[in-house]
Amino acid sequence: MSHRHQTTPDTRTDDFEELRTQAVALRREGLSLRQIRGRLRVHNHDLLHRLLKGEPPPAWTRRPNAKDDLRARARELRLAGLTYDRIQLELGCSKSSISLWVRDLPKPERREPAEQARLAARKRWAHELEVRDRDRRRTKAAARAEIGELTDRELFLVGVGLYWAEGAKDKPYARRENVIFCNTDPGMITMYLAWLDLLGVERAHMRYRVMIHETADVEAAEKHWAEVVGADRSAFGKTTLKKHNPKTVRKNVGEHYRGCLVVGVVKSAELYRRIEGWWCGIVGEARRTASGETDR
Repeated sequence: MSHRHQTTPDTRTDDFEELRTQAVALRREGLSLRQIRGRLRVHNHDLLHRLLKGEPPPAWTRRPNAKDDLRARARELRLAGLTYDRIQLELGCSKSSISLWVRDLPKPERREPAEQARLAARKRWAHELEVRDRDRRRTKAAARAEIGELTDRELFLVGVGLYWAEGAKDKPYARRENVIFCNTDPGMITMYLAWLDLLGVERAHMRYRVMIHETADVEAAEKHWAEVVGADRSAFGKTTLKKHNPKTVRKNVGEHYRGCLVVGVVKSAELYRRIEGWWCGIVGEARRTASGETDR
C-alpha cells in the first residue's frame, strides 16, 4: 500500500525558515495557495498559512466583494453628514455593517431639532416636486398624443386665432394694416409660418427681425432664430436692442434667453383685412353656438 508523501519541516528554525523563504518567493511570483502546496508538497493547512504569514494574496486570486460599492457609498454619505439611520434608509443595509465601514470617519455634527426638521421637510418637498414633475410630463405626453394629424382647416382656424392674439392689429386712430407677428416661443413662430405657408404667402415676402435686451448674447440670438425659421441670417433686418433699466429686475436672462422674433409680410394690407374678417366670422359663429341658434 502506497502512502502519499508529505514534507514536514524539521522542528529546527533553520529548516522552517528555508521552507518559508521558498513559499514566500512562490507567493510573490503570483502563485495561489493550491499551487504553492503542490510545488512544496506541504499539505498541512495550518503550516502553509504559517509559512505565508504576512504575505498578501495575488490580485488575481481575490474574489470581488459584492459590498464594495455599498461600502464606498456609505462612506460618501457619512462624509456628507448623514446619520446611521439615514444611511440605512438610503442603502438598505444593516447598521452593524455601516458602523464597520465608517467607524474611522469623523462623526457628523449634531444638528438642532429645528434644523433637522427643516432638512426633513426639504427632502420631502424635493420628493414631492419630483412626483409632480413626473405627473406633469405624463399628462403632457398623453395630451400631445390626443392631437393627431392637423387638417388644413384646423390649421387655418388655429392660425387665425393665433394671429389675432399675438399679431399687430389695426386701430381706428392709427391705421396699420400690416401683417406683423412677434413672439418669444419658437413653437409659436413655427406654427405661424406653417399657417402663412397654408395661405400661400411666399417666404421671399417675409421679413425677420430680432428684438432683444442689449445685455444679452445678440449674435447667439440671431443664429437661434435663423435656425428656427430656416433662413440665412442675411435675410434678417437690423436687430432691435432694448435698453436695460438698472432699476428693473429681469427674469428673462441666462443662456436660454433669445429675445423675440418679429415676422413681417411685405405689401400685406389685403391679407390683414382678410385675417380680420376671418376672425370676425369665428367670433360670430361662437356667439351663435353660445346662444343655442341652429339656423342662420
